[in-house]
Amino acid sequence: MTLFAFLGQPVVTSSPIQVAAEIPQELSDEAFWSMVTEFSEVGGYFRSDNFVSNEMTFQYVLKELAKTKPGGIYLGVGPDQNFTYIVGLKPRLAIIFDIRRQNVMLHLMYKALIEMSADRADFISKLFSRKRPDNALATSSAEELFDAFSVVRSDRQLFSQNLQAIKKHLTETHKFELSYDDETSIQYVYSSFYSGGPDLTYNGVGVGGGRSRMPTYAEIMTMTDEEGANRSYMGSEENFRILRDFHKKNLIVPVVGDFAGSKAIRAVASYLKQHDAFVSAFYLSNVEQYLFQQGDDWSRFYKNVETLPIDDSAMFIRSVFNGQATTTQFNAFGLRSVSVLSSINELLGALKAGNVRYYSDVISLSR
Repeated sequence: MTLFAFLGQPVVTSSPIQVAAEIPQELSDEAFWSMVTEFSEVGGYFRSDNFVSNEMTFQYVLKELAKTKPGGIYLGVGPDQNFTYIVGLKPRLAIIFDIRRQNVMLHLMYKALIEMSADRADFISKLFSRKRPDNALATSSAEELFDAFSVVRSDRQLFSQNLQAIKKHLTETHKFELSYDDETSIQYVYSSFYSGGPDLTYNGVGVGGGRSRMPTYAEIMTMTDEEGANRSYMGSEENFRILRDFHKKNLIVPVVGDFAGSKAIRAVASYLKQHDAFVSAFYLSNVEQYLFQQGDDWSRFYKNVETLPIDDSAMFIRSVFNGQATTTQFNAFGLRSVSVLSSINELLGALKAGNVRYYSDVISLSR
């Protein structure tokens, strides 16, 4: 489940980067922070921290997504499930929206930890403040890694050291201008990972996983696609290295943005047009479900999407909850949510024809 809120009518600013005809292969720290700052809207509220996804089949659409035109831009929302899509698609640039500024701090925490980690086991150790066990190897599967860490207790001293390292990496290595509130938010987020460990869920600390409940972080990282292959960013060392390279090149940019607002998406659209870039995938989670429940916010969102440069093969990635997806076989397994795809241009065409009025209309265009 992901987030939105209507933030009024902020003024759209011009892109902070006005130079290259193409998206750079690597963003400077200054350019990265300028995009975070200038594209963002004022932060809003959502009832959940949403540190961990509550979706379970997001890998199932990766093979179909591979058919989109290469070299595009990835847009997304929410926490780290975006990383698996980024690793699978290898876009030129990824921009992740969320109504909460706290989600930007979550992604900056991930950025620091991933950049400072030598491999997956090192990352797990840092993320959850647990000493790396001897049997957590670079050659270990995701299941073996999380099994190894499951018997290791969290370490308060390691937490304090890592927290200071995160802040130092962001403010001194990258020279990002974090406010006192930003640093406090990072500490709050990191404390939740320390307290929850690999059993942290969408519902927070101390709430177990399982098919009938919210999946834990460890369960999500050990899930597979329909063929039994783990394609997540923690599924292999190769995938983790791809993700770390994206972060080191500053190519995953978190932005405070309301899907129904008048600034963030439009500012990104302006930037992409100035750099002759196109969107190939837009991960929405189930944000649309809530947009349709709040006046004409859904219409505002699609008007924002219309401003984006879209390739003909571009796809929306949706999560549909509680058995509402009628075109997928996964409902037979009783899962709370299923991941589906929808052509962006097909939806915009249906909208223009007056065939989109309800959330069910959106679902019917998904597969």
